[in-house]
Amino acid sequence: MQQREEKQLEASLESLITQVAHVKNALHSFIFKLENEYERLTWPSVLDNFALLSGQLNTINKLLKNDKTPSFRNQLIIPLLLSQDRDDDLAKVTEQRVPVFSHEIVPDYLRTKPDPEVEEQEKQLSVEAARVGPEVAQKQIQTLNKLCSNLLEKLSNPRDERDAESAALRQNKCWFNPADTSALVGAVAFGKGLSKCRPPGGSAAVPPGAMMPGGPPTLQQVTIGGPGQQGPLGGAPQQQGQPGKMPGIKTNIKSASASMHPYNR
Repeated sequence: MQQREEKQLEASLESLITQVAHVKNALHSFIFKLENEYERLTWPSVLDNFALLSGQLNTINKLLKNDKTPSFRNQLIIPLLLSQDRDDDLAKVTEQRVPVFSHEIVPDYLRTKPDPEVEEQEKQLSVEAARVGPEVAQKQIQTLNKLCSNLLEKLSNPRDERDAESAALRQNKCWFNPADTSALVGAVAFGKGLSKCRPPGGSAAVPPGAMMPGGPPTLQQVTIGGPGQQGPLGGAPQQQGQPGKMPGIKTNIKSASASMHPYNR
């Protein structure tokens, strides 16, 4: 009876090792494609790789749940020999990941429980979950289910419906302030809201060439006339052919702020 159980255990381990090797090869191939063939990789090909991995994992689950497979939870692994020296056979079996079976790595590779830090976090989560009452938990569950249902409904809607909803939102949304627009049109067209202030003094002209306190006179108008008209500043007529000057040009210089000149007050 004991020999039969040992043979059954060995067969189950060999089958499990074979299935795990298939998963490992599929992962290596998929990672190689992601790193080296990402430019030619298509989404259907990615889905095929995920489907392959999912099928292989389901096969391992079925193998573990099979009635003929012994319960691995009842099996113990005890290290019979620990050494600081390199073991070539162990390195070959583990693909150079575990070259030495020493006291340092045994607790990690033969651990049957999570790390102490992980266990502490699980305890804290369990305590927090126990503090939540049934009614509060039920409300949170209902809220989460509602959010998930709304999200699934939006994802399942056709693209045309989503585009129509987006277009309707864009049309109904107001992109300007009507009050500001009316105030701007009234100010430009009718002068509403503008301050009515005039500069003090008259509007007499400033003598040509006169300097204002704020700066030089401003050139406002240039008139072009025919030959025989007066030159700049009411001088003699411009002569044709005079070097450095163009005939028939009359320049009138006026100040833009003549009414602000001190002589006109």
